[in-house]
Amino acid sequence: MMLKSPITTLAFIFLFIHCKNDPQQKVKEAPIGFKKEAVLSIINNENRDVATFDIELASSPYERQTGLMYRETMKENQGMLFVFEAAAPRSFYMKNTLIPLDLIFLNANLEIISIQKNSIPKSMDPIPSNGDAQYVLEIIGGQSDALQITPGMKIKYTVL
Repeated sequence: MMLKSPITTLAFIFLFIHCKNDPQQKVKEAPIGFKKEAVLSIINNENRDVATFDIELASSPYERQTGLMYRETMKENQGMLFVFEAAAPRSFYMKNTLIPLDLIFLNANLEIISIQKNSIPKSMDPIPSNGDAQYVLEIIGGQSDALQITPGMKIKYTVL
Protein backbone atom coordinates (compact mmCIF):
# COMPACT_ATOMS: atom_id res chain seq x y z
CA MET A 1 0.00 0.00 0.00
CA MET A 2 1.38 3.39 -0.92
CA LEU A 3 0.55 6.35 1.34
CA LYS A 4 0.29 9.67 -0.49
CA SER A 5 1.07 12.27 2.17
CA PRO A 6 2.95 12.61 5.46
CA ILE A 7 -0.36 13.26 7.28
CA THR A 8 -1.83 10.06 5.89
CA THR A 9 1.33 8.20 6.92
CA LEU A 10 1.16 9.61 10.48
CA ALA A 11 -2.53 8.80 10.75
CA PHE A 12 -1.89 5.24 9.60
CA ILE A 13 0.96 4.80 12.15
CA PHE A 14 -1.21 6.27 14.92
CA LEU A 15 -4.08 3.90 14.14
CA PHE A 16 -1.76 0.92 13.84
CA ILE A 17 -0.18 1.57 17.24
CA HIS A 18 -3.49 2.22 19.02
CA CYS A 19 -5.38 -0.66 17.46
CA LYS A 20 -2.99 -3.27 18.83
CA ASN A 21 -4.41 -5.44 21.59
CA ASP A 22 -3.56 -4.01 24.97
CA PRO A 23 -2.50 -6.90 27.23
CA GLN A 24 -3.61 -4.85 30.24
CA GLN A 25 -7.18 -4.65 28.96
CA LYS A 26 -9.51 -7.46 30.00
CA VAL A 27 -13.13 -8.01 29.19
CA LYS A 28 -15.15 -8.19 32.38
CA GLU A 29 -17.88 -10.79 32.25
CA ALA A 30 -21.13 -9.69 33.84
CA PRO A 31 -23.51 -12.21 35.37
CA ILE A 32 -26.80 -12.68 33.57
CA GLY A 33 -29.49 -10.94 35.58
CA PHE A 34 -33.08 -11.90 36.17
CA LYS A 35 -35.72 -9.95 34.24
CA LYS A 36 -39.24 -10.24 35.67
CA GLU A 37 -41.63 -10.50 32.72
CA ALA A 38 -44.63 -12.23 34.27
CA VAL A 39 -46.14 -13.55 37.49
CA LEU A 40 -47.12 -17.22 37.62
CA SER A 41 -49.27 -19.08 40.15
CA ILE A 42 -49.54 -22.82 40.61
CA ILE A 43 -53.09 -23.84 41.48
CA ASN A 44 -54.06 -27.06 43.23
CA ASN A 45 -57.15 -29.19 42.58
CA GLU A 46 -59.18 -27.10 45.08
CA ASN A 47 -58.44 -23.99 42.93
CA ARG A 48 -56.09 -22.53 45.57
CA ASP A 49 -52.67 -21.02 44.93
CA VAL A 50 -49.88 -23.35 46.02
CA ALA A 51 -47.06 -20.99 45.03
CA THR A 52 -46.38 -17.78 43.14
CA PHE A 53 -43.28 -17.10 41.05
CA ASP A 54 -41.77 -14.12 39.28
CA ILE A 55 -40.81 -15.49 35.89
CA GLU A 56 -38.93 -14.74 32.74
CA LEU A 57 -40.49 -15.88 29.50
CA ALA A 58 -38.67 -17.93 26.89
CA SER A 59 -40.89 -17.69 23.84
CA SER A 60 -38.51 -17.11 20.92
CA PRO A 61 -36.31 -19.89 19.51
CA TYR A 62 -33.17 -18.17 20.88
CA GLU A 63 -34.67 -17.69 24.36
CA ARG A 64 -35.84 -21.31 24.47
CA GLN A 65 -32.44 -22.59 23.34
CA THR A 66 -30.54 -20.49 25.90
CA GLY A 67 -32.96 -20.83 28.82
CA LEU A 68 -31.24 -20.51 32.19
CA MET A 69 -27.75 -21.31 30.87
CA TYR A 70 -24.85 -19.54 32.58
CA ARG A 71 -26.97 -18.41 35.55
CA GLU A 72 -25.09 -18.84 38.79
CA THR A 73 -28.05 -18.25 41.09
CA MET A 74 -31.80 -17.94 41.08
CA LYS A 75 -34.10 -17.00 43.95
CA GLU A 76 -36.72 -19.41 45.26
CA ASN A 77 -39.54 -17.20 44.01
CA GLN A 78 -38.12 -17.02 40.47
CA GLY A 79 -38.37 -19.25 37.43
CA MET A 80 -38.53 -19.38 33.66
CA LEU A 81 -41.54 -20.35 31.58
CA PHE A 82 -40.86 -21.79 28.13
CA VAL A 83 -43.74 -21.13 25.75
CA PHE A 84 -44.02 -23.18 22.56
CA GLU A 85 -46.40 -22.69 19.61
CA ALA A 86 -48.01 -26.12 20.05
CA ALA A 87 -48.01 -29.13 22.35
CA ALA A 88 -45.51 -31.85 21.42
CA PRO A 89 -43.11 -34.24 23.14
CA ARG A 90 -40.29 -32.11 24.61
CA SER A 91 -36.78 -32.95 25.73
CA PHE A 92 -34.42 -30.62 27.55
CA TYR A 93 -30.82 -30.93 28.72
CA MET A 94 -28.68 -28.99 31.19
CA LYS A 95 -25.74 -27.97 28.98
CA ASN A 96 -24.13 -24.85 30.48
CA THR A 97 -26.82 -24.72 33.19
CA LEU A 98 -25.08 -24.25 36.51
CA ILE A 99 -27.91 -24.78 39.03
CA PRO A 100 -30.11 -27.84 39.59
CA LEU A 101 -33.66 -27.34 38.37
CA ASP A 102 -37.08 -28.94 38.55
CA LEU A 103 -38.67 -29.04 35.09
CA ILE A 104 -42.46 -28.92 35.17
CA PHE A 105 -44.06 -29.90 31.86
CA LEU A 106 -47.55 -28.58 31.05
CA ASN A 107 -50.04 -29.33 28.29
CA ALA A 108 -51.91 -26.80 26.14
CA ASN A 109 -54.48 -26.36 28.95
CA LEU A 110 -51.74 -25.27 31.41
CA GLU A 111 -52.09 -28.52 33.34
CA ILE A 112 -49.00 -30.21 34.77
CA ILE A 113 -48.40 -33.51 32.96
CA SER A 114 -45.01 -34.44 34.47
CA ILE A 115 -42.22 -33.16 36.69
CA GLN A 116 -38.54 -33.98 36.28
CA LYS A 117 -36.86 -33.16 39.60
CA ASN A 118 -33.35 -32.02 40.55
CA SER A 119 -31.77 -32.05 37.12
CA ILE A 120 -27.99 -32.39 37.15
CA PRO A 121 -26.13 -29.19 36.23
CA LYS A 122 -24.19 -29.36 32.92
CA SER A 123 -25.60 -32.80 32.07
CA MET A 124 -26.27 -33.63 28.44
CA ASP A 125 -28.70 -36.42 29.38
CA PRO A 126 -32.18 -35.85 27.91
CA ILE A 127 -34.95 -34.72 30.26
CA PRO A 128 -38.21 -35.83 28.60
CA SER A 129 -41.69 -34.39 29.02
CA ASN A 130 -43.34 -37.85 29.04
CA GLY A 131 -46.24 -36.46 27.04
CA ASP A 132 -47.21 -33.55 24.82
CA ALA A 133 -46.09 -30.30 26.46
CA GLN A 134 -46.67 -26.75 25.24
CA TYR A 135 -45.15 -25.10 28.32
CA VAL A 136 -42.23 -25.91 30.57
CA LEU A 137 -41.63 -24.20 33.91
CA GLU A 138 -38.12 -24.32 35.38
CA ILE A 139 -37.72 -23.62 39.09
CA ILE A 140 -34.94 -24.31 41.59
CA GLY A 141 -34.32 -28.02 42.11
CA GLY A 142 -36.28 -29.52 45.01
CA GLN A 143 -38.97 -26.85 45.08
CA SER A 144 -41.66 -29.00 43.48
CA ASP A 145 -41.33 -31.44 46.40
CA ALA A 146 -41.09 -28.68 49.02
CA LEU A 147 -44.25 -27.02 47.65
CA GLN A 148 -45.99 -30.36 47.01
CA ILE A 149 -46.50 -29.59 43.32
CA THR A 150 -47.95 -32.60 41.52
CA PRO A 151 -49.22 -33.58 38.07
CA GLY A 152 -52.83 -32.53 37.56
CA MET A 153 -52.31 -29.10 39.10
CA LYS A 154 -52.56 -26.09 36.80
CA ILE A 155 -50.81 -22.77 36.35
CA LYS A 156 -51.97 -19.31 35.44
CA TYR A 157 -49.69 -16.44 34.52
CA THR A 158 -49.96 -12.76 33.78
CA VAL A 159 -47.49 -11.02 31.48
CA LEU A 160 -46.37 -7.66 32.83
